[in-house]
Amino acid sequence: MTILVTGATGYIGKRLIPLLLEDGHTVICAVRDRLRADKSYAEEDNVFVIEMDFLKPETLKNIPKNIDVAYYLIHSMSNASEDFKLLEEQCAINFKTSIEKTDIKQVIYLSGITNDEKLSKHLSSRKLVEDTLASDKYALTTFKAGIIVGSGSSSFEIIRDLVEKLPFMIAPKWLNTKTQPLAVRDVLGFLHKGAGNTLLYNKSYDVFGPEVITYKEMLLQFAEVRGLKRYILTVPVMTPKLSSYWLYFVTSTSYKLATSLVDSMGVQIIGKPSNINQLLNIHPIPYKQAVALAFEKIEQNGIVSSWKDSMISSGRLRNNLHKYINVPKFGCFKDYKQRPVTNLKLTLDKIWSIGGTNGWYYGNMLWRIRGYIDKIFGGIGLRRGRTSPTELDAGDALDFWRVIFADKEQQKLLLYAEMRLPGEAWLEFKIEDDILKQTATFRPRGLWGRLYWYSVLPFHGFIFSGMINKLVHVKESQEKYTS
Repeated sequence: MTILVTGATGYIGKRLIPLLLEDGHTVICAVRDRLRADKSYAEEDNVFVIEMDFLKPETLKNIPKNIDVAYYLIHSMSNASEDFKLLEEQCAINFKTSIEKTDIKQVIYLSGITNDEKLSKHLSSRKLVEDTLASDKYALTTFKAGIIVGSGSSSFEIIRDLVEKLPFMIAPKWLNTKTQPLAVRDVLGFLHKGAGNTLLYNKSYDVFGPEVITYKEMLLQFAEVRGLKRYILTVPVMTPKLSSYWLYFVTSTSYKLATSLVDSMGVQIIGKPSNINQLLNIHPIPYKQAVALAFEKIEQNGIVSSWKDSMISSGRLRNNLHKYINVPKFGCFKDYKQRPVTNLKLTLDKIWSIGGTNGWYYGNMLWRIRGYIDKIFGGIGLRRGRTSPTELDAGDALDFWRVIFADKEQQKLLLYAEMRLPGEAWLEFKIEDDILKQTATFRPRGLWGRLYWYSVLPFHGFIFSGMINKLVHVKESQEKYTS
């Protein structure tokens, strides 16, 4: 079959595509930015990448006509726009209008469980999208999942932050809300086995784990898996705004996503039983087993996708990495340094391993302080870390940077700052003729931008010098090149 996957660079899409390829399907990846997908599937013969934005109908003309199945994996948990619901609906309308012009037989939509009488803004919008996608031209299959548990999922990483950082928690009352967490492997099983299955045409199924537990129990069971003793006291006086700040400052989530999560966590997410497990021969695993499997992936450096790499974790970017790949030259301040490279492989490996738990090789305390300052002013700080300890691709999150370009063969890495700044900043590492060239570029915005640059200038001298020295592994007395 020929299968269109929207949200192909997202948390679920990146994990689903390999399963479809193993079955011999031809996969069309619909993405808003080719830079985030071209390299990932460059060696696959039956993968085609198409750049399109479902909020821009004029970009949808390249959808092939010979499509059999399409996955609708488009939604955002962090869109703070007052028109969020209208945008979600318009996106679904544009998708439906375009896909109906093809030979499509089935659309599979991953939604959220919407059985509670009082729905959050995001769950309400997902229900609206399901209604919008219904069509006489194709069959719609909807899988409604609750909390998804897997390495790199937003819920998993937030719970991990809370459990591993806080021995004792004074938590909001929504921690007593009941839910049915589902392992990401089971979510993928439903989506994968649902493709082309005529028994599921024009049907909607709640998919959920075998246990009904509260968020508080999820935290405590997570702690058990990690061998930690944790104590949680829930209080009724913490407002949604305070709850959002609590999540924001303790975990790696953005404030917008924290607000959306708090909004959704007040809603009970209990699924309606059906025969879908028997139809697809899927037996969802318990929560603690899902957590244990997630840590196996982490320990093996086998995280395929992470919510941190999606644009919902972005401090400044939304898409269109191409906009930032050409570093400006005029009206900018630059800190340029170069050093001879004596061991090319070692230097490249160190560049590709920068940030996250490896740190920035020099002045790590100052980097952490800068991250704390960013958090205080509403930024993302350093807590996102990085998904892989050794690999980088365009679009990946890297602490408070976003990878714009990463190519080891071209020996170039370009980062764009997502921290709160009175301007824009790039950091580039490039090796030419066995010389490592390290350039920090800052384009100020107004007077405050210029004052900011001069205020941090004293720190740049030793931080950036120390960093490049560590990258080429030379001692201060051996330097032959100056800034």
